[in-house]
Amino acid sequence: MKLHPTGDVMDKIPLTAKGFQKLDAELRQLKSEDRPAVIRAIAEAREHGDLSENAEYHAAREQQSHIEGRIKELEAIIGLADVIDVAKLSGTVKFGATVELVDEDTDEEKTYQIVGEPEADIEAGLLNLKSPLARALIGKEEGDSIEVRTPGGVKAYEILSVKFI
Repeated sequence: MKLHPTGDVMDKIPLTAKGFQKLDAELRQLKSEDRPAVIRAIAEAREHGDLSENAEYHAAREQQSHIEGRIKELEAIIGLADVIDVAKLSGTVKFGATVELVDEDTDEEKTYQIVGEPEADIEAGLLNLKSPLARALIGKEEGDSIEVRTPGGVKAYEILSVKFI
């Protein structure tokens, strides 16, 4: 059990194997390529003299701050990762499910995989487990209808299929 610096128990972060690999690859890239490159850029900018008016130096330091922050964020996520083999799951909608929906008003079909927050990307069809739509889908099955309150009003969907791939 991990504790937050405040003493609170920190929850595990559910990730698909694919999501874990993507975050792990980003972390390795940041540590092996991006961090050394920005350190070189800072060293080169320092050689240009007066740091108070050195735009390259300040930009490189800002980039270094961003990289170090992202490294810490990724290390924390990976440290708390609970990697779930989605292919071993079945049944009703839950984490990892790929759900095909149809909007009951427009007949528009959409497909989403329900994933943990760190790997969510709505444009790529990766739906945050904590989103209103995902919460409405959890526990439902093929053929069920759901209603979701959105900023634009209530949307109704029918679940066409639930797969674990």
